[in-house]
Amino acid sequence: MKEARSGKSIPEDVVKMIFSNISSIYQFHVLFFLPELQKRMEDWSSNPRIGDVIQKLAPFLKMYGEYVKNFDKAVELITTWWEKSPPFQELIVDIQKREVCANLTLQHHMLEPVQRIPRYELLLKDYVRKLPPESPDRHDAEKALEMIFSAAKHSNAAIAEMERLQNLWEVYRRLGLEDDIVDPSNELIKEGPIQKISFRNNTTSEKYLFLFNNMLLFCVPKVIQVGAEFQVRWRIDVEGMKDVEFPHSFLVSGKQRSLELQASPRGASRLCSTEVTEPCSLLSLAQFKSEELGRRAPQWVRDKLVTMCMRCKEPFNAITRRRHHCRACGYVVCARCSDYRAPLQYDRNRPNRVCLECYVFLTGHLLPEEREGKNKGILEKESAEISGQSLMCSFLQLLDKNGKGGTRGWFVIPQDDPLVLYMYAAPQFPHLCSGDDGTY
Repeated sequence: MKEARSGKSIPEDVVKMIFSNISSIYQFHVLFFLPELQKRMEDWSSNPRIGDVIQKLAPFLKMYGEYVKNFDKAVELITTWWEKSPPFQELIVDIQKREVCANLTLQHHMLEPVQRIPRYELLLKDYVRKLPPESPDRHDAEKALEMIFSAAKHSNAAIAEMERLQNLWEVYRRLGLEDDIVDPSNELIKEGPIQKISFRNNTTSEKYLFLFNNMLLFCVPKVIQVGAEFQVRWRIDVEGMKDVEFPHSFLVSGKQRSLELQASPRGASRLCSTEVTEPCSLLSLAQFKSEELGRRAPQWVRDKLVTMCMRCKEPFNAITRRRHHCRACGYVVCARCSDYRAPLQYDRNRPNRVCLECYVFLTGHLLPEEREGKNKGILEKESAEISGQSLMCSFLQLLDKNGKGGTRGWFVIPQDDPLVLYMYAAPQFPHLCSGDDGTY
């Protein structure tokens, strides 16, 4: 410390960081613990007890926790200053040559306080084991052993906390130290690469997940890794999160986002084969409970699972009727059926594209009649009344006698007359077709 105060080799604050609270630990042993034990040893013939002394002073042994927690950082500081400061290197070499150091390094001597509490515990265990049952010191010694064990546990907890904070800080550094993420109270549970499945085109792309005790971070590796290693795309709160397993994949549904993921690329081809034969389980996930609509992100129904709008039933095509997703329920709908915007709670109440049904539910507003008529197709206007009371309704392609494609129309089988098939080919009155013999 005298050398540090002279300012020639190492700053004084660096010395304090290296040795932490070792001065307080030394004063405790010199002024209290050692004198009490020495006094008891001198009176051992009349009062053969040490358990009460250790009980009285054992709580102060928890001060070792601060020293233990700082030990790794102290060793790192010594290494750093050894490499960059020749005067510091000369000072350490000179100290280690002294007879009192017994040819041992400074780091070796600094390790002694770290091992002190475990040695006290082992010594006291051996002492209690060898005490006769009728010894007047048995009760106090056993109580003192419990207190020493508590001090050792406190030191171990300090080491674990130090390691946790170091690992957490390293993760934050890789994420770019974003203000809304950095929190020393967080606990990293797991991290690793993952394959995200696209709802639109059924392809996979490699992403990276960080799972904390309170949030899931969905990240992408940065192309130019200067500073941060990953970029955070989405943050999903763990509270309210659901996990649904599919064959070869699983769905993470949170309030802010829903993601379908798989652990390895090998499952992608097998996943495609199951989707076509089991689409109902995927479609049902888009149907939220009414109290959840708009409050949590839906799972989008995949584009390739749907050939027509899930609201008006008109078929999709690449030019005039493209696919869109309702941000509230996740259905695949056409532009006309999703030409509405409503604030969604999971997206910080920002307006999002939604379908008509979700718009009415979320806002409570009924559309004007002219808006309703404007958004309906020709066939919808003519067939709406009967389609709403039908057993089945869909577009079908009529074939001529040669098996070639002909007129395409909207077909309806009403509930009250299931033997009659209604065909809407244009805005005129519907044609009636007898369906009992299979002819038209």
